[in-house]
Amino acid sequence: MKKIEMARILLAAGLGLGLGCGVALGQSAGQDMKDAGHDTKAAAVDTGHATDQTTRKVVDKSSQGTKKVYRKSAHRTTVASKDTAHRTTVVAKDTSHGTTVAAKDTAHGTKVAAKDTAHGTEKVGDKIAGKPDPR
Repeated sequence: MKKIEMARILLAAGLGLGLGCGVALGQSAGQDMKDAGHDTKAAAVDTGHATDQTTRKVVDKSSQGTKKVYRKSAHRTTVASKDTAHRTTVVAKDTSHGTTVAAKDTAHGTKVAAKDTAHGTEKVGDKIAGKPDPR
């Protein structure tokens, strides 16, 4: 019985309050539908704005990341290019030096061989001429 009495009290209080704001309680279902449509439209517009802002933020972050990667890549390419040029110069100098040393050694060897050949030819000529060996 207590539940029934409580329900009656609440119903009476609700009706008493309803007299003061009869317009709000008397709103038609059509008006409720219209209000719901406006609320849905406003929510969709808000969602669209939020999505647009999020998309712009993502595009900005992506753009910044791409620029950062591009700058790092360009820097690394420049460093690698300079390093390759330096190493090529060093190798070229080493090759040039090695070639010069080899040419000098070859020239010296050729000179010594020419002297030995000349001396040997002289000895053979002396033997042919009948001269004694100077030893």
